[in-house]
Amino acid sequence: MVEETLTFLKLAEVVLEKCKRPLSVYEIWEESKKQGISDHVRTSGKTPWHSIGAQIYVEIRDNPDTPFYQQSKRPAKFYLKTLKEEKIIEPHKEKENNNKFHERDLHPLLCRFVSLNPHFKCRVKTIHHEISKGSKKGFNEWLHPDLVGVYYPFEDYKDVTLRIQQSLSLSSIKLFSFEMKISLNFGNLRQYYFQAVSNSTWANEGYLVVLNMADEPDLLDEVRRLNNSFGIGLIKLNPENIHESEILFQSRVNTELDWDTIDRLVDNNKEFEDFMQDVVEDIQLGKIKGSYDISFDDEKIYELVKNMGISGNIS
Repeated sequence: MVEETLTFLKLAEVVLEKCKRPLSVYEIWEESKKQGISDHVRTSGKTPWHSIGAQIYVEIRDNPDTPFYQQSKRPAKFYLKTLKEEKIIEPHKEKENNNKFHERDLHPLLCRFVSLNPHFKCRVKTIHHEISKGSKKGFNEWLHPDLVGVYYPFEDYKDVTLRIQQSLSLSSIKLFSFEMKISLNFGNLRQYYFQAVSNSTWANEGYLVVLNMADEPDLLDEVRRLNNSFGIGLIKLNPENIHESEILFQSRVNTELDWDTIDRLVDNNKEFEDFMQDVVEDIQLGKIKGSYDISFDDEKIYELVKNMGISGNIS
């Protein structure tokens, strides 16, 4: 029987005792809500799991008789000393995506965002992996990005400025690579991040794009570490207001393109070849004539989001 009023520490102890497995502080709070235990805590904060984490850290640091110990660092998970030797009950693994929509359904949202965001102002094109040439297993794994993009300076610079760039063999044109995912958490972070690393080497900037992010305390710290080491940026989409989508971490800029990978992609995928051909022709024309994904207006984006039930809530 849960007592009438609980402290955050007692809540964590009760939840861990019931679940009998190590949990992050966010998972502790979510489990407490499922079991009705959170109703017995007086809190008005919007992120009570942060308070749970702070109190557990202090408790472990200052109290040698604490019932808690930290079972892992990345992600940070906690458990009870009394249960340390018991067999850990693994949670039932549900499908990663219980939504009715797919990753590719999110492409119009990204297209709208990057077409208007001042950092990008780019045109994008969806690359369908399924039309790529067949090859031996594993050879082309993680080769293709979900979307490719290009920024043209035609609308930002005067003709004379563009001619000066051309005469000096300089260019402000940028190529982008985007890897789209529905949900990001500690369980899939490294796989998704290094998939984006692998298929973004050819571009000036590469991004992992997500709709949902688990509110785990150390998740952004780990993304920051990976961003510092490998340079892939992170975009968080906001389906309720696409203009409020965020570049949480900006990509490192590659001034030298990976021409070997570009050539391999051109040879492997007709859509990527067409994209690069459009880039060449648009540069030569000095205006945008190529075939890119349609950037729908806000009303159409709202309609798509509503009809597909797309939500920015953690799934």
